Amino acid sequence: MEAGVAMTFDTEGLKGLTSLDHMSKKPNEMPGLALAYIGDAVWEILVREHLLCLGEMKPDRLHKFATRYVKAKSQSDVLHHIMETLSEEELSVMKRGRNAKSGSVPKNADLIDYRHATGFEALLGYLYLQRRYDRVQEIAQAGISFLENQPTQTQGR
Repeated sequence: MEAGVAMTFDTEGLKGLTSLDHMSKKPNEMPGLALAYIGDAVWEILVREHLLCLGEMKPDRLHKFATRYVKAKSQSDVLHHIMETLSEEELSVMKRGRNAKSGSVPKNADLIDYRHATGFEALLGYLYLQRRYDRVQEIAQAGISFLENQPTQTQGR
């Protein structure tokens, strides 16, 4: 994969297929794991869009390359990279996701990385549900750029 390609995401595409006006709870009232649930999907689609923009089209290769971005260790690393740029509100949401008890144990990830990844996903989910698409894009661009500049590991979590 070619690194260093400029990324631009269409925030119009992030606006979703359904109206967020009819949700039973506001994002700041939702549990961290519910925020992480939608944040996982947001991150996944942004990563997939990035890979397609790089010109990769073969499904098996797309899956292989996407794994580098979506695994818990990578998400944890991205969170640590952007931590200083987060507002108090964003830190609070991230901690809510990070500290949530999921009831499941990760199969292929360190528990600490898994918790930090959940916090990262909760943050993205919260921002998405708050319709703060520009901030989602900003975090995604910072995270993807960071991961693009990391050495590729042949083995890992």
